[in-house]
Amino acid sequence: MEPSDKSVIYFDETVKGFGLKITPSGARSWVLEYRPGAGGRGVAKKRVKLGSPATMSPEDAREAAVRTLARVTLGGDPARARSDERASLSLSDVVDSFLRDHVSSKRKPKTYEEYAMVAEKHIKPAIGSMRASMVAPADVARLQSAVVRGKRRNGNEGKTIANRSLAVLSAAFNWGQKAGLVPEGHNPVKAVERFKENKKERFLTDAELMALGEALHEAETIGLSYEVDATKTKVRNAPKAENRRTVYSPHAIAAIRLLLLTGARRREILDLRWKDVDLDRGVLFLPDSKTGKKTVVLSSAAISILENLPRLGVYVIAGSTAGTKDEKPRSDLNKPWTAVLQRAALSDVRLHDLRHSFASVGVGGSLGLPIIGKLLGHTQAATTARYAHLDVDPLKKAADTIANKITAAMGGTRSDA
Repeated sequence: MEPSDKSVIYFDETVKGFGLKITPSGARSWVLEYRPGAGGRGVAKKRVKLGSPATMSPEDAREAAVRTLARVTLGGDPARARSDERASLSLSDVVDSFLRDHVSSKRKPKTYEEYAMVAEKHIKPAIGSMRASMVAPADVARLQSAVVRGKRRNGNEGKTIANRSLAVLSAAFNWGQKAGLVPEGHNPVKAVERFKENKKERFLTDAELMALGEALHEAETIGLSYEVDATKTKVRNAPKAENRRTVYSPHAIAAIRLLLLTGARRREILDLRWKDVDLDRGVLFLPDSKTGKKTVVLSSAAISILENLPRLGVYVIAGSTAGTKDEKPRSDLNKPWTAVLQRAALSDVRLHDLRHSFASVGVGGSLGLPIIGKLLGHTQAATTARYAHLDVDPLKKAADTIANKITAAMGGTRSDA
């Protein structure tokens, strides 16, 4: 049964009114049509959704249809009962069900935490008490404004978190439709325009990369200097200025280098286990990442770092619990990264910018967006396309080729023209 240009219901031969509805988009659902009350052609038909083929077999759906028809015979009206129940649900009820029944089981724990935070801090306080079926685009716009106003009071424009709130709410409405918690087609978020975001893309220049390299070398050898708070009473016992240096763990410095040399995400490196490292083939086999299973191809420089790194436990980047029974991955790189940035005089660089820098060097070298996308583990070409503006070399070469041919055809340039 293939979709057509309009919704079609294929009815069952044995159970009257039971059928499979297929929409033009290909969505399928088990439905039951019936006439409530005394029945008869004078009573308008009603339709109730029983489930979908993805979660309910034809046999189970047919049994559900028989049970529903039995309730109709006894005077019940399933469609009206469901409509009344759906109309009484608050938006908070729908969002909670979305988080519990969908996000918690089908998304990563971090995603669940982010969605739950947005719901509790922004969506529920603004419009959570409203009936979900009555939420209109104006109410969603009110939520959007409330988020921005609240963030402005804290010195933040809040456009990013406002957009995130609308994304979570839209996902909840879409899921609520499939679950029968809100009317079909009811998603007021779609009518509200999102804010334009200026995504921060910071790329390290050659000079900045050199400064970063010098700072990393100093951090793992002689150590990075630090200042002493002169307001503290124990400052007299502090080491002399020439002795105030901190040598950082080779694992912490290796993590920063690997982030830059692989373009991997922070947690992909910090959570990396030795068992997922294949130095012979020069790859990392990540069992889980933001985009699922992922293979990271290692350069010779990255392989050299891993070969010379001491193996202290399960994780490549050893943390404070390395080698213990309850070993956990290192939680962050905040202290060494802050110190390295200070030494390199790079105040506005984030760890994630190392991933951007990896991509920018590759694109600037005309390696091509598909190759860069594979190295970064992008699942969609559009994600890599944002680096396209960096690839100026091929365009310059093309412009030079055309201009040279035109110039030659015109007999060369004349300085006295």
